[in-house]
Amino acid sequence: MAILPIVTYDDKILRVEAQLIEENTDELQELIDDMFETMYNSNGVGLAAPQIGKDIRLFIVDADPLVEDTDEPERGPFVFINPEIAETGGPDVQMEEGCLSIPDVREDVVRPQDITIQYKDRDFNDCEIKATGWLSRVIQHENDHIDGVLFIDYLSSFKKRLIRGKLKEIAAGDKDTDYPLVPKTTVAG
Repeated sequence: MAILPIVTYDDKILRVEAQLIEENTDELQELIDDMFETMYNSNGVGLAAPQIGKDIRLFIVDADPLVEDTDEPERGPFVFINPEIAETGGPDVQMEEGCLSIPDVREDVVRPQDITIQYKDRDFNDCEIKATGWLSRVIQHENDHIDGVLFIDYLSSFKKRLIRGKLKEIAAGDKDTDYPLVPKTTVAG
């Protein structure tokens, strides 16, 4: 397994709708293993393929660290291939979110409390789960990534202005993290 570098918010791949995965391959299985290694190394609870430069509809989630001090059950790690959110419900809930592609930026985002999602699992079996609380939140966040949406897109203009300096620092490659980021390239003029 390998720890993969993570692209930052300004990378174009995070702004496109990812492609469907047509078949289960050894390369896909290796990528999933590498994504889990990368996510855990980065102390993340979710990671989408576009965040490691892959234009495919795949993300992984392990929200268990978030529910340790709550009454929510631990559900373990999940692999979501070609997911589709079938239903949302419950009240809209405001919670703080962060993203490995936007290091050290955390802001409140409003999302539905409950979701039903259909997807293929790691073995390409058709699955459906209902999620609530933290698991629902993380799934929605990661699903946004494969649709070209970032959590900062939900922020008001005022909040976006407040984090502008942090975003410029990330885009310039001046942000230190405990995990590898895709290096910024300089263009000679």
